[in-house]
Amino acid sequence: MSEILDVVIVGAGLSGIGAACHLKRNCPERKIAILEARERSGGTWDLFRYPGIRSDSDMHTLGYSFKPWEESKAIADGPSILSYVRQTAKEYGVDSLIRYQQKVKQANWDSQQQCWELSIEEGEQSSSYTVKTRFLHLCAGYYNYSHGHEPEFPGRDSFKGEFVHPQFWPEDLNYDNKRVLIIGSGATAMTLVPAMADKAAEVVMLQRSPTWVVSRPSSDWIANFLRAVLPKRWAYNATRWKNTRMQQWIYKKTRTKPEKVRQMLLDQTKKELGDAGDITDFTPKYNPWDQRLCLVPDSDLFAAMRSGKARVVTNHIDTLTPEGVRLVDGTEIAADIIVSATGLELNFFGGIETKVDGEAFDYASSYTYRGMMFTGLPNLVSVFGYINASWTLRADLVSQWMCRLLAHMDASGQAVVTPAVEENLPKMSPGPWVDDFSAGYMQRVMHLFPKQGDRHPWVISQNYLREKREFEEMSFTEAALRYEPPLAAGQVDKRAA
Repeated sequence: MSEILDVVIVGAGLSGIGAACHLKRNCPERKIAILEARERSGGTWDLFRYPGIRSDSDMHTLGYSFKPWEESKAIADGPSILSYVRQTAKEYGVDSLIRYQQKVKQANWDSQQQCWELSIEEGEQSSSYTVKTRFLHLCAGYYNYSHGHEPEFPGRDSFKGEFVHPQFWPEDLNYDNKRVLIIGSGATAMTLVPAMADKAAEVVMLQRSPTWVVSRPSSDWIANFLRAVLPKRWAYNATRWKNTRMQQWIYKKTRTKPEKVRQMLLDQTKKELGDAGDITDFTPKYNPWDQRLCLVPDSDLFAAMRSGKARVVTNHIDTLTPEGVRLVDGTEIAADIIVSATGLELNFFGGIETKVDGEAFDYASSYTYRGMMFTGLPNLVSVFGYINASWTLRADLVSQWMCRLLAHMDASGQAVVTPAVEENLPKMSPGPWVDDFSAGYMQRVMHLFPKQGDRHPWVISQNYLREKREFEEMSFTEAALRYEPPLAAGQVDKRAA
């Protein structure tokens, strides 16, 4: 029998590197590998190269719980985040565990061997081989790296200029003194506008409907002060504590007093905008946090608009023309470059075809256990972050929990764990994986995701502070987790027969 790894992590981005570090720190004896489909580590922060690429989460919560963020800017640019991820991998010695250009195409749970068999495509020639692992940790993110969401634009082939998607930004794109039209109203569009306005002749952000925007400084003066007077880990932990509580407080207010939060955001935006635009372009029909808020660091979007080099237009496209775009009201916007910042295409759990003993597994018919395991799938833990807070907050919790689960299984002599809905309880009412969140990129694929239940542990609370406490205090002997001991040699032979 070929060697069987203890844990395979899929993805060498922010989540995968963090997971490997947790395993290295808490389960140092385990044989681990990180399988990365691309030729470099870093995930999102290596893939996206468009102007101004940055996080819209502060680095004291997007950073790892065990690795303090030490830069002065809390809202960091992409290259700084990529450097942080790679420095962490090197510091904790997990960079040597990464196997590049290894794309997991299929994962089959083999009950006879009590392990996962992973079908891998290797390198540019796509040669195939198999890897076996007792535990599978999915950290591949949530969107398709091969292509983004791109609606069909009538007349696109007639446009004479350059048409680009931010996910695949051309390195040699020259927009000096060019007219740039950015289609979209999300975080990417609002990052591109001020970043391109410095060189472009004009930047127009064309949106079908407005998005809630909040402006805040890119530097956290409290964090910088604490780091100057306290040991760096103390300062980092204190800032992380402050920011997570502030995030949860604001989110709670959007649920309990949405009108008050609406007015607060509108008042701030009016002040930032001045006479440079129309407040209706920043007044969504939905409530704050029904979709993600867009962060504008240091008011850069509004500064670009006040300079006269950027503007926002709310309208619908009739057709693209050779010279730009014609809107449904007949207005035309001239452009030399059109950027389709129309969002991501979600890729369910890395796009891996999943099977159990050769039979295709239907995620949509399963229930999620605490948003990280699934009924009917043994020895698999997946990372999916919060919609209302930094992704890494949950990635840290899930990976730490997995380490404790593995330790419990070792101590109790168990080889397999599978979530199962308790049979003696009333039938659950199924709900969508993500509830109370109307963003289109989520709604387009919710039917493919596992269901939530109507009681713990079959719900996803979207509450970091609550989950942190629950994950640390929960018992691994709860009825929802079903364990199996290792099969004896005779049992293995019998099953095989």
